[in-house]
Amino acid sequence: QVQLVESGGGAVQAGGSLRLSCAASGRRFSSYAMGWFRQAPGKEREFAAAITGSGGSTYYADSVKGRFTISRDNAKNTVYLQMNSLKPEDTAVYYCAAASNFIPLRHNIADHWGQGTQVTVSS
Repeated sequence: QVQLVESGGGAVQAGGSLRLSCAASGRRFSSYAMGWFRQAPGKEREFAAAITGSGGSTYYADSVKGRFTISRDNAKNTVYLQMNSLKPEDTAVYYCAAASNFIPLRHNIADHWGQGTQVTVSS
């Protein structure tokens, strides 16, 4: 069983930056592909970014490409989401998730989910 705990959310003005962290429990962290998702009020959860277990490959939704960067530190069992040039439309609860395979994450499918952290971007 993998438990995920997100942190780093908060309120920021448009154009600002935040870095989200997701700490994972368990001893097989490097075997999981990890992803970040977000859900805005009244909208469905959407995929934002994913990274393979080794960290060698990443994938981004078009809406965040060029502004967000996903990375991981397997020694610390942690995955990060660096968010730059934030826009009001980035306001959402952000979730991290773990999956045994990279591909399902891109389709909003994961084996384990965190509880989420709120990101609010004001104009």
